Amino acid sequence: MLFYGYEYMGATTRLVITPLTDKCWITITGALHIKLGANPSGPAGTGKTESTKDLAKGIAILCIVYNCSDQVDYHMMQRHFGGLAQQGCWTCLDEFNRILVEVLSVIAQQLQEIRKALQLQSLNPSMEEFDFQGKCITIRPEFGCHITMNPGYAGRTELPDNLKVLFRPVAMMIPSYQLIAEVMLYSEGFGKSENLSKKMV
Repeated sequence: MLFYGYEYMGATTRLVITPLTDKCWITITGALHIKLGANPSGPAGTGKTESTKDLAKGIAILCIVYNCSDQVDYHMMQRHFGGLAQQGCWTCLDEFNRILVEVLSVIAQQLQEIRKALQLQSLNPSMEEFDFQGKCITIRPEFGCHITMNPGYAGRTELPDNLKVLFRPVAMMIPSYQLIAEVMLYSEGFGKSENLSKKMV
């Protein structure tokens, strides 16, 4: 069960839905159902972050994209997760494996605390507060944390096992360029978009 967030985003452009987008969305929704996050991984430009953002937009939940780097420390992530848990929105941690491994191990503990609170809340809906890193904060069931990774690039860290188990992986390799071109041409009013899309790709 997913909660509708009633967060109006405006009449913005939408993604072209392809089988790859569907696969990503099924992984994210399946992960949220068991209080985990999703981990779309693959090369740059395959729609990992955009697919996550578009699903959030579809169920009217605010999604905060956070670009990770080796400058990120566990204090920053503690504040980030604490605010998101109280607000009940999603975060997409972009290029998550750029964070240093010693910081990742602390992030794993922080996310495990939040997951435990979400599991307890699903059993006892009246529970609104939990202890997060020594502070008592409220938590909303809409919270979701997702990560994206570009494996094989220089300066990337392998995720610790206790962190890896908190995210359901999905490989996003090659977008369906022809289908995307075809739908975009149709939406612009081209009648023979199927033939034109073949020429474009």
